[in-house]
Amino acid sequence: MRRFLVLIFTMALSLGLSIGAGAQESGETSLAPAVDSTLIGKSIFNLLPNVTVHQSEAILASMNRQISSNSSRRLSGYRVRIFNDNKQNARGASEAAMGRFKGMYPGIAAYRTYSNPFFKVTVGDFRTKSEAMRLLQQVKGSFPSVFIVKETINYPPVGSIF
Repeated sequence: MRRFLVLIFTMALSLGLSIGAGAQESGETSLAPAVDSTLIGKSIFNLLPNVTVHQSEAILASMNRQISSNSSRRLSGYRVRIFNDNKQNARGASEAAMGRFKGMYPGIAAYRTYSNPFFKVTVGDFRTKSEAMRLLQQVKGSFPSVFIVKETINYPPVGSIF
């Protein structure tokens, strides 16, 4: 049992230490182990049913410091593009679309960008495509031309609404 707990702890630390090793942004190949991105930032001790873990508070504090220090790192993920246009009125229309979205979904991050010649409004920070798809299904009535894009995202909060 002790060996099992050491293995679990090692796996938890590797989750925290392999987050955003910097290779994703620079295009280099990462030697960090591949992990399920839905577990990033979560304590795997809470995911084990019927297991009691006795650990030092120093270990828990260290792990929480590691997670919080990585929260500003960026990773590859998905967003939902709700606006993409290059017409003469695109600047104003993108501002209106972003304002309308923020009014409807105040807890979800929205990003307005200009990439010549297009104004774009992209929303959300999702680790998986299925998380982004849930938001897409909710907003497609209000924004009929929505689609999912793969982008570098901000570290999404654990337990977000989508």
